[in-house]
Amino acid sequence: MKTFKSVLALAASLLFVNGAAHAAAPVAVRIGLANASSDVGFFIADKKGYFKQEGLDVTFFPFDSGAKMVAPLGNGQLEVGAGSPSAGLYNAIARGIDIKIVADKGSTPPGYGYQPLLVRKDLVDSGRYKTLKDLKGMKIAGSAVGSASTSTLNEALKTAGLKPADVERVFLGFPQHVIALQNKAVDAAMTTEPSATKAVQAGVAVRIMGDDVIYPNHQLAVVLYSGDFIKKNPDAAKRFMRAYLRAVRDYNDGLKDGKIAGPNADEVVAILTEYTAIKDAALYRTISPQGCNPDGHVHEASLKNDLQYYKDEGQIKGNVTVDQALDNSFVEAALKDLGLYKAKAAPKTTVKK
Repeated sequence: MKTFKSVLALAASLLFVNGAAHAAAPVAVRIGLANASSDVGFFIADKKGYFKQEGLDVTFFPFDSGAKMVAPLGNGQLEVGAGSPSAGLYNAIARGIDIKIVADKGSTPPGYGYQPLLVRKDLVDSGRYKTLKDLKGMKIAGSAVGSASTSTLNEALKTAGLKPADVERVFLGFPQHVIALQNKAVDAAMTTEPSATKAVQAGVAVRIMGDDVIYPNHQLAVVLYSGDFIKKNPDAAKRFMRAYLRAVRDYNDGLKDGKIAGPNADEVVAILTEYTAIKDAALYRTISPQGCNPDGHVHEASLKNDLQYYKDEGQIKGNVTVDQALDNSFVEAALKDLGLYKAKAAPKTTVKK
């Protein structure tokens, strides 16, 4: 009996030592950010300690485009990236660079069109623009060649019986869209929030329609894992996803009727103003925020549609499929622990009699 107790004591001691070592030496995770409001899941998980609770020590590295994260993800300098399912990503995968799409980061369910089509206000006022057919011959700003926004524009043009060749595409960073519209350097733009609302508030553009109308459930932004992270530290990769989905659910609890106006809105807005360059809380309550699946899954039909568009445009070099790019296993593992999302109920108000 004494021996049995000794064994139990030794086992308990080892568990304590291992637990203490785990707490003392969290796994370092480097995250590439797109400097966009759709990074909010990472911000919430950091602010509320979800990453720390999972034994992860995260560091954020800002990039001015998702395309520039591909090389650091491929060579192991980043574990996680806030990316776009762009032609560049698929070309990298076709070249054998080991990167996987693992979760939704920003999409356009109905009511959440966070990358609307804008047209210069003077063109609307003069009657030069009346319907989508009037986009013909216009200079239209987008984010980058082969980006998901180019596929959104293609869907808008198809609705009007137009083709990409019927317009002149200009590629600029989203904040520069506002300046370009103001200076009349472009006629229209596919601009993400909060730049889109800034352009409208400045009186230089009119919001024609959200991309949730143009292209419902479009997968505009994704969470990416490096191959090294998946292979060398799969347990940490699973824990990261669990923390991320907890944060995304907090974000969804802040949404209501296409705005950040839900039960959790104050917390979401406070975190966004702390972590991003936009410090105007009122602006975040005005914009059309992105959708983000609280259960993590991406819109695979959208990914396949975009990839086909890139191929049709001659932007894909080599053979690559969405299945090669996608790994749902980390979301599935997180859901086994967390269960499916249940929306937070709005606080009850009492009426004084």
